[in-house]
Amino acid sequence: HTYYLHQRCCGRFKAFNTRIMVRMNVLADALKSLYNAEKRGKRQVLIRPSSKVIIKFLRVMQKFGYIGDVTLVDDHRSGKIVVNLIGRLNKCGVISPRFDVKVADTEKIIANLLPSRQFGHVVITTSQGIMDLEEARSKHTGGKILGFFY
Repeated sequence: HTYYLHQRCCGRFKAFNTRIMVRMNVLADALKSLYNAEKRGKRQVLIRPSSKVIIKFLRVMQKFGYIGDVTLVDDHRSGKIVVNLIGRLNKCGVISPRFDVKVADTEKIIANLLPSRQFGHVVITTSQGIMDLEEARSKHTGGKILGFFY
């Protein structure tokens, strides 16, 4: 809670309570705005605030050709990201809480999250960085699940 002091005409200060919205999950907000812009048929979307996790997640999406160019805009604050959309993204989302993923459980996770085994990707964060589940399986490492896209 943030309290502001308000001066009355008699010279006394009175505190009043103001409510401030706090972003709980920056990655969820970014993926939701990306998905909504894709549904509306937009060519570009502005994502703010920026974070390392969002940038790495978008790089994985870009690597598989689901989004176009990703441009970082430094505004001396939290930063902004401009993403060019190419109309290939059907759905993307965050898995919260970030469940642990073992190498042996990858098939079960893919079956639960993706509509088909032929397309779509699950993104996890590992000790070796943020990557999709197939790359983590080839490196034989587990981690925590971040989200999915197809």
